[in-house]
Parts: sequence; structure tokens; C-alpha cells
Amino acid sequence: MKLAPDWAAPWFAPYREVAAPVFQRLDEGMPVHAALGHPRFEPEGPRTTGYEQHVAATGRVPTRHNVHDLFNGLVWLRCPAFKAALNRAHQLAPPAPPGRRGPLRDALTLLDESGLLLAAPAPLREALLARDWATLFITRRALWQHTQALVVGHALLEKLLRPRKPLCARVLLVNDLQAPALPQDLTPTTLPPLPVLGIPGWWAPNASRGFYTDEQVFRQPRLASAPAPGGVVC
Repeated sequence: MKLAPDWAAPWFAPYREVAAPVFQRLDEGMPVHAALGHPRFEPEGPRTTGYEQHVAATGRVPTRHNVHDLFNGLVWLRCPAFKAALNRAHQLAPPAPPGRRGPLRDALTLLDESGLLLAAPAPLREALLARDWATLFITRRALWQHTQALVVGHALLEKLLRPRKPLCARVLLVNDLQAPALPQDLTPTTLPPLPVLGIPGWWAPNASRGFYTDEQVFRQPRLASAPAPGGVVC
């Protein structure tokens, strides 16, 4: 497996330290579960329970030899308490109809795959929740100097190997990036979407105000009764 992430990129930089020995072992030919260097990770194999149930029961994370599971492992190494909290919340979620996960587990899955933790001043929080992109990214742009953001969604990290404008995070607003709390009323609607490459300082093209006029990416909120347009990323 040959990868060359840009460790200076804001989304990868927080993982640089834990990733260095992992990528060295990958270069030596180790499979991903072994390269991660922790007994928590095991090769994917037959299971009698679902993924989350297996992790909860055994403390071990089934890991395939692919990029997706590599980034999942890196998030486990960087944020073990957060990943464990997601797993516990899956176990405590209310039962859902057959074939459904229910709103809590849907939200947990969004965080696991596409999540971003954001500690931000109140005006930015309010603008994000309102999808007021002009206030969030232009009028209040200077306030981003007082924010902290961490991508924790492993699918999103994988996609950011090839940055493109429509990539979208689902945001968990927190007070402490190092000790994020999961709200009891967590649902998909409490995780606002954020076009992640719009974060000031994260991608050079967003230095232009015209970057934010793309309504295919920076969409206005839809009415609850309106159908979702096809292909929408956020």
C-alpha cells in the first residue's frame, strides 16, 4: 500500500505523529492491522455479531487491508476515548425497526464516517447552524483564528487524499476538542453540514470571496418537506 498524504494539510496534520510509525511499517510490507501497532486491531474475519457489537464485546477492531480501514485505525490511535464513546453509544441506542438504525445510530455513523469536531466562538456556531455561509466565512472570517477543528471521520479523511470543493463534514460542536462530549439528544439534524474546504486557511482557493458563491456546494437550508436534490454532498 503506497500512500503519500500531505501531512502539512490541516486535516492530516493532527495525525502526523501517530501515523509516522504506521506508514513506516506499511512500507515494510505489513498489513494494515499489524502496521497500526496496537493489539486492538485484528484482521477482518468471520463474525457472529455485527461490527459495533464485536468491538464492544472484544475490545478489538476488525481491520481490512485498505485505505478506509487505515484511516479508521489512525483515528482510533489519535482519539481512542472518542471512538470508544461512539461504540458505547451504539450499544445503548434505543431499538429501531428491522433494517433501520434509528436516529441516534444514524448520527453516530455520520460522525464516525464524516465527522468534524469544532470548538468555535458563539457567532460562528450560530452562523453554522443557520447555514449562513456569508456570515460564517466572510463577515466573521477573523473569528476562525479562535477556533479549533479536527476531522474525525475516517471516510472523510480518505476522501481528503484528493481534496475537492464539495467535500462535506458533519459537525459536532464541542467545548473541548480533547474531551468531546456526545449529546444525549444526538440526531443527524443536530450535526450541521460544513463544506470542509471552506474553512479559512484550510485550502488556498477559499481566499477568494467568489469561492463561497457556488450554490451547488454552499446550499441554503431546505424546507423539511422538500425532497433532497440528487447528488447533494452537504
